[in-house]
Amino acid sequence: MNENMIDVLIYLYENYMDGEEQPPVEQSDLEDELSQAGFSQGEIDKALRWLDELALGVEAAHEHGPVGGSIRVYSERECEKLDLEARGMLMSLEHSGILDPLSRELVIDRLLAIDHPQVLVEEVKWVALLVLMNRPGCEDAFDQLEEMLYADEPVYLH
Repeated sequence: MNENMIDVLIYLYENYMDGEEQPPVEQSDLEDELSQAGFSQGEIDKALRWLDELALGVEAAHEHGPVGGSIRVYSERECEKLDLEARGMLMSLEHSGILDPLSRELVIDRLLAIDHPQVLVEEVKWVALLVLMNRPGCEDAFDQLEEMLYADEPVYLH
């Protein structure tokens, strides 16, 4: 199976994070389930570590967030990973009010943590959704993005 970490995150979201079902209590049970769903142990480990780092980032972001009204200038490294289309999607999400500057920075951080050379626009949307899901007070933005994602995206089957 040619799956990547984002596919693991999407699987977890669609099966557990949308509030309908609870994940297994033991991490080993969750890893076994993901393995049975066809994901490699390496991708499972990366996805779970990515989620742990997201939680830490959300916690730290409350203390040191970007100032609203500022203009985001991307570094060379960010431009290599986030092509013009991906950066355009981030800007669109911010201008539509779905992402605030703090959420945008968390999304960029999590996109840079993905282990492939360039991210796709669909991955930008999924990462933004996961970030918003973990930020208290962003429920309306989360609902808007979730609606947009499922209107645009095919259903992932595993």
